[in-house]
Amino acid sequence: PCRQERWRASFAKRVGKNERTAMKRYAIVVEDAGTNFAAYVPDLPGCVATAKTKKAVEQLIREAIELHLAGMAEDGLPIPEPSSEVDYVEIDA
Repeated sequence: PCRQERWRASFAKRVGKNERTAMKRYAIVVEDAGTNFAAYVPDLPGCVATAKTKKAVEQLIREAIELHLAGMAEDGLPIPEPSSEVDYVEIDA
């Protein structure tokens, strides 16, 4: 199996997941950095991804979240519950 499949299986095993588990919904921030796109997860400090396109960075941040959570589980750390909220404010410009 590919590395991503091994990470998923490892994470599932460590946190006791089976095929039918509840999903967690983490907020992500995607930024246009000019020459690429960058994404991070406010609830998971250090969980980041970069890519040439927005679509690619969204896929990579999903994989980064899975890997980050698997690493936390492997280290015996508690998995943070999603708590960040995303909103917009309007201003006169």
